[in-house]
Amino acid sequence: MDDLPELPYYDPELRGPRFHEVVHALAAEHWLARFPLGYVVLDREAGEFFLRSRSTTFPGRTVAEVFGVTGGPLREEIDRNILHIDGPQHGRLRGLVNHAFTPKAADRWRPVIREAIAETFAPLVPPCDVVAELCKPYPARVVATVVGAPVDDAHRLAEWSNWIQRQFSADFVEHRERIEQACAEMYEYLWALLARRRAEPADDLLGTLLAVPDLTDDEVVNLVLNVLVGGVDTTQSQLAQALRLFAEHPDQWALLAGDPSLAPRAVEEVLRHEPVTPFTARICTDDLSFRGVDFPRDTVVLVASLAANHEGVDGGFDITAERDARRALTFGAGIHYCLGANLARAELQESLAFLAPRMPGLALAGEPGYDSPQGIYGLSSLPLRWDAPAPA
Repeated sequence: MDDLPELPYYDPELRGPRFHEVVHALAAEHWLARFPLGYVVLDREAGEFFLRSRSTTFPGRTVAEVFGVTGGPLREEIDRNILHIDGPQHGRLRGLVNHAFTPKAADRWRPVIREAIAETFAPLVPPCDVVAELCKPYPARVVATVVGAPVDDAHRLAEWSNWIQRQFSADFVEHRERIEQACAEMYEYLWALLARRRAEPADDLLGTLLAVPDLTDDEVVNLVLNVLVGGVDTTQSQLAQALRLFAEHPDQWALLAGDPSLAPRAVEEVLRHEPVTPFTARICTDDLSFRGVDFPRDTVVLVASLAANHEGVDGGFDITAERDARRALTFGAGIHYCLGANLARAELQESLAFLAPRMPGLALAGEPGYDSPQGIYGLSSLPLRWDAPAPA
């Protein structure tokens, strides 16, 4: 396989429209490509194979060892993160907590979600950078309330979460000390929150998990930390990408504004078209073979959800098109399918249904600032304008 195409993974220009062009060109050429650390699979069947295989795992621990993260709060977070746990221990944890993350469980938070989007939107005056003023504070407020933290603490919870999430970014070495500090501070905060919740029971996620008799306090704290870290940066990035897509497709925004009941379908189209997890990493724990290609133990494989999500789909960005949401790999597949997917969907649905009628004429007011697709593929800035009603 020496003639495989190459993904320019570390190219700083690999973002925005060029990112789509490069990935789709590679997918049209072959189902497999190389990148500096291993291989990239570019179709859905191959992606599902590596995501579902019991002979692959998320390479978090391997990366930690490469960079000498052998102890301390970050190593504790890595070792106890449900994303990094496999086998019977993972099955036990998922079995104990799945009831707290079902669609029904997410639906009970919709009143909180609606209040959060309404209050976050209220002071906005166009034109503005919606990443800073809307997309960042909104999911932080929701997740803080869901886990049982005071809303006033949403900002620092989001800051800690964003730093801890950077353990997966290309600039990890540069920011390692700050990431370690964020881990230590969040652990200290969550242990204090757990003590308060034991003294004052409540019907939030922390209270729900504390009521599970077979979960240890360590497991409860780390599950809540996983929800905070995984549920802030991803949702804010996906909402930002959604608003960018709609600003670039005003006809679709007008359709949604006229019929907010299209929001669930709109969310699935956003998740399919611009996944903020465009690459999901796996490392082979045993020798594997797929389609006649050998993947030796310790081979790193990236699953390109961007390519897989567009495979065999006619047309562009269309919220009225009939799509099979189960085919998208945005939330992964297999035993590590995203634990918070239903809550993320509810947050995106409620926000788009609320915003579309209130932001007529949505359009770009400047160039979006694209983050790198090496990590969570969000936007650093998104200047937007819309036709605001005249002051009363």
